[in-house]
Amino acid sequence: MSSFRFLHAADLHLDSPLKGLERHDDLSIDRIRSASRRALDNMVRVAIEHEVAFVIIAGDLYDGSWKTISTGHYMASALGRLIAHGIRVFLLQGNHDAASVLTRDLPLPAGIDRFPSSNPGSFLIDNLGVALHGQSFANRHIPHDMTPAYPTSVQDYFNIGVLHTSLSGYGQHETYAPSTPEALRAKNYDYWALGHVHERVILKDGTPIVFPGVLQGRHIRETGEKGVVLVTVTDHRIESITPVACDVVRWHVAHFDCTGLESMAALEERLGNFLRDRARDHASHLTVVRLIVEGTTQLHDALRRQGPALRETAQHLAAMSGGEIELEKLVLKTSPPVAQSLTRPTEDEIFALSGLIHDAAGDEALLKSLGDELDPFLNMLNLGDIAPDSLLARIRQHDWGSILPELNEALCDSLSGMGDAP
Repeated sequence: MSSFRFLHAADLHLDSPLKGLERHDDLSIDRIRSASRRALDNMVRVAIEHEVAFVIIAGDLYDGSWKTISTGHYMASALGRLIAHGIRVFLLQGNHDAASVLTRDLPLPAGIDRFPSSNPGSFLIDNLGVALHGQSFANRHIPHDMTPAYPTSVQDYFNIGVLHTSLSGYGQHETYAPSTPEALRAKNYDYWALGHVHERVILKDGTPIVFPGVLQGRHIRETGEKGVVLVTVTDHRIESITPVACDVVRWHVAHFDCTGLESMAALEERLGNFLRDRARDHASHLTVVRLIVEGTTQLHDALRRQGPALRETAQHLAAMSGGEIELEKLVLKTSPPVAQSLTRPTEDEIFALSGLIHDAAGDEALLKSLGDELDPFLNMLNLGDIAPDSLLARIRQHDWGSILPELNEALCDSLSGMGDAP
């Protein structure tokens, strides 16, 4: 019986720049900035501890051309540790580190192989009976499916396809080298090692098609555990596909419900308990939280007025949680209690409102002021082509003579019908 393990990683984005976080002086920016390097170290450690035969990195080792030589030096050091432990490495370039994008590159010593970008290529590991097939990106944008040109499977070998792709239907990502599960499985390979989609995806209905996801989450849209997959093969059959976490900073969206709370003291007590629970759930990581405060509460207006003070309160409670919880952002989505019944306006009140709108239609100074206020706003919206008979077209033309009577009628009809619905 022959058995081996390999590690499948993708989207390392080493030294990916932070976007928008520098303005938060309360965050551990240095730890977040170095997270991609520490996650890379964890990937190397996992490969060595599990004694894998080889590592596949399916694209986007970098976020683009290196900003400094230290980025390349750090990658070289990590790959060098793998080679020193007899672990082969197979690299594929994706859209972020395409051949035309990188202005610097690593020398590739024995033990590291990179798939060509001019056409698909194959690498054979004869002692294991493994064949790897793939093609790097020559340019950042590859609009077509590259897999029809991939080689046919090698008979009596365990065949792995390596591809950086926006697989149809998976992930909210731009389209690069698009393909479909059906097209991949038509190649009759034994495993597809994909990159580009930053969420972990493992399709097992037939030949396994796997995105390991990004190695380290970089912002609040990349939440949850991130890392690699460890694949065990016995007698040319996949025995297991196991996700392994490598991230050191974890992003989390937390929904805090303050329904029914009537005092700030009660809110602070409940929020403190809530954050302590989050700290216990994420004890092994620095966890950066977007806190969404929601629910129906009498504190709605008070919370709106507090602004930065409420964020500071949440930050202090996070610091006292007993774990490493930091606040990326606080979002208020509360609502005030709804009145049990709405009072219908009287006919006199509706008539008075109608009169005000009617008078406004004859006030030229007011109408000019209305147009002057609206025009800059509409110009900012970049609305493109507007239908000639639409309401927006009439607003553009300052056709208040037709707009205000319609508004008057619709508003009065709506007010007259208040409370009719159960």
